[in-house]
Amino acid sequence: MQSLIIVSNRLPITVKQTIEKSSGGMVSALEGLGDRFNIQWIGWAGGVVEDSERKEAIASELKERFNFIPIFLSQENVETYYNGFSNSSLWPLLHYMPSNARYEEKWFQNYRKVNRLFAEKILEHAGPDDIIWIHDYHLMLLPALLRDKRPDLTIGFFLHTPFPSYEIFRCHPKREELLNGLLGANLIGFHTFGYLRHFRSTVLRLLGIESELDHIPLENHKCAMDVYPIGINTKKFQDILGAEAFSRRRKALRKVYRDKKMVLSVERLDYTKGIPQRLEAIEMFLEETGRKDVVFLFISVPSRQSVPEYKELLEEVELKVSQINGKYSSLGEVPIHFLFRSVNFDELCGLYCLADVATVTPLIDGMNLVAKEYVFCQKEKAGALILSEFAGAAQELATAYVVNPYYVKQISDTLKKALDAGETEKRGRLEPMKKRVEKHDADFWAQSFIEALKSCCQEVSPPVNLSGLSPEIMNQIRSAGRGVLFLDYDGTLAEFEKTPQAAPPSGEVEQLLSSLSNQNQFDVYIVSERKKEEMDNWFSNFALNLLAEQGCCYKEKNADNWISIRPETDLSWKDHLRDFLKLYTGMTPGSLLEEKTTSLVWQYRNADPDFGAWKAHQLVSELQEMLSNLPVQIHHGKKSVTIASVQTSKGAAVSHIMALKNYEKALCAGDDEADESMFRLSDQRITGIKVGPGKETSADFQCPSPKALRSFLEQLLEQP
Repeated sequence: MQSLIIVSNRLPITVKQTIEKSSGGMVSALEGLGDRFNIQWIGWAGGVVEDSERKEAIASELKERFNFIPIFLSQENVETYYNGFSNSSLWPLLHYMPSNARYEEKWFQNYRKVNRLFAEKILEHAGPDDIIWIHDYHLMLLPALLRDKRPDLTIGFFLHTPFPSYEIFRCHPKREELLNGLLGANLIGFHTFGYLRHFRSTVLRLLGIESELDHIPLENHKCAMDVYPIGINTKKFQDILGAEAFSRRRKALRKVYRDKKMVLSVERLDYTKGIPQRLEAIEMFLEETGRKDVVFLFISVPSRQSVPEYKELLEEVELKVSQINGKYSSLGEVPIHFLFRSVNFDELCGLYCLADVATVTPLIDGMNLVAKEYVFCQKEKAGALILSEFAGAAQELATAYVVNPYYVKQISDTLKKALDAGETEKRGRLEPMKKRVEKHDADFWAQSFIEALKSCCQEVSPPVNLSGLSPEIMNQIRSAGRGVLFLDYDGTLAEFEKTPQAAPPSGEVEQLLSSLSNQNQFDVYIVSERKKEEMDNWFSNFALNLLAEQGCCYKEKNADNWISIRPETDLSWKDHLRDFLKLYTGMTPGSLLEEKTTSLVWQYRNADPDFGAWKAHQLVSELQEMLSNLPVQIHHGKKSVTIASVQTSKGAAVSHIMALKNYEKALCAGDDEADESMFRLSDQRITGIKVGPGKETSADFQCPSPKALRSFLEQLLEQP
């Protein structure tokens, strides 16, 4: 049976004198996969265990009883990785609260160290066909760590929190490392499409990686993205609602609150939950209505009590509750009952059933299962759910009383409306939500994610080694009496850089150019849109032919002068366009205008990606109308719009040189629209290779990245 390795920060256990298994919704959902997979679970055992014999005993018992594999953390790791980086740095940013976020370099060092501990433990147990499913923000570096060591692994990642907008996430000092860590996954799951959209935007703006709506094409794999709203463990709730112990508990609670309408709040005590704002709304409600028949029950589960912000929040909430109760209480009548503790499961279900209203008003929340639990438990009557529009659950539970959690008066007014609503209205709102919760439960969520993960990993990724696809190309080039390579530079031989000046040959690129210079099998032309002067400066140390400015001119290796291919080219149109393109440069921050011998190039590499692309499309549309009668062609390439003479192109230059030198075989490689003119040449001697993603190409072959092309060329240089 195939193994499914679940990886989370904490194992679902409590280690004291004995070891007890937890029974949360995710645990039950994943257990539902047990009939199809051998499930292993890797995570922190909780607490700090120093004694080595105790560690061995715990590990042995967990493996034998539950097939769990523990990670043991030191006290320093707990303070830096968990309380520090995860909960004091990442958690606030993911929840749109940068003012609460703090950062210390040692926190990240230990965060990376713990992620590596997890990676080592996974690699000890993962077979070649196993599925790895990683959960949540504590382990954002882990997918890439695993991918680096084992590219064959099937890796899924699910984020249980929101993913914020680019403007928020970019505040983090380690933003690039975190994003690159996540991109090691084959599939990343989010609760809502909004979170997915923010992730795509952030990857584009911080890493410069463009994506499709549902996936990001990368060098060695495709990182898919989709939306999987988590549900509740409906079977567990159904079982308790039919139990005799629950019936007794419900009757006891009904006696306690028999003369009251109950408004229930259940949550961890966390600054993301909007508790102070809700208390203000309750105070406003009591002030305006004077009602004595309503009791507000807060069940606030202790959370992260060692983090200073949480201690301060508890003090703030307790003070506010005391002030409200002091002002609006009477003998035997206390409006707010505040319980700073958890309650057992049957008591919680009883409260869900009895509550006339549930207030779930977080300032931001990945999903919030309390809302779904409350809806499911409404059996005898129809309760009213007041739900924050910023909770992920609001995407599914649209017939709730949806409120803006920052708008205190709206919450207060909605409380009045919900408490006074008739049974027909409440039932009409409740039934569609119940059907949704019952159908899309936790088991549905887990099954959907795993099926999608298996499916996306069955798709064939583009090969890194092009020679494996086409050995005949190598043989033909090697055996040709006169063979030639026409190799585009930016985005083809070298990775595409954010600024044009940032891409001079270095590292692997420089090594390859040296190898190409020192071989005698075939001629090599470095092709570029760059100016002659820049190419002279960058490539003068290599014995290579150069083809510059969109095919305007070329320079043979070791020669002093450039040769113009079409010296009679009409360039009078440039004077008509120069000021117009300068206008677009002024309208688009981060863009610039480059003037070359036979072309004008509007670059927008440093502009906002969406704004730059929008202005580029506008520019192309206007140019097509303006230039319909002029001898020019327009290319919308990668982060640029080029207006060039129809008499010059890379294809025309290649055709000219092929005829002049009488080559028997040519290999052309390029990455964007300007290179398609080489691929479209109707010359049987020419083979084209498109580098990078994109289905629309006239090239004969395609490879995923510059690195893959360099690997192919290195093999081409080897003697057969």
